[in-house]
Amino acid sequence: MYYPIAIEPGDSQHAFGVVVPDIPGCFSAGDTFEDALINAKEAIEGHLEILCEDGLDIPQARDAQTHIANPEYAGWVWALVEVDITPFLGNSQKVNVTLPEVLIKRIDDTVARQPIYKSRSGFLAQAAIHELSRTAGQ
Repeated sequence: MYYPIAIEPGDSQHAFGVVVPDIPGCFSAGDTFEDALINAKEAIEGHLEILCEDGLDIPQARDAQTHIANPEYAGWVWALVEVDITPFLGNSQKVNVTLPEVLIKRIDDTVARQPIYKSRSGFLAQAAIHELSRTAGQ
């Protein structure tokens, strides 16, 4: 999942501040822009881990455009931070799924070309997360 982050520009005297609008209370900083991005990912993962331990839902990332118009972040720079949220969704369970042969081949070919999915199950989990977040407000 890609979380939009707002980065308050820093300088030689001030760190680059980071806010994650879709995760209340999640913020970070870094001495450089690059450090701010790295630290933002660590902050998001740490925050999600705490939410998971407390049995709370993982916040869905909204479209960055939703936040860019917010006057609270005027003059800030926007970036997207990719976070694999599957470790924070609980223990894995094995299920039996029946799919058409051609679809399975296409999934397997995609997994082979895109190591981010790691496996067929990883692909299906990401597809499910995407579809569930897309339809969450309906």
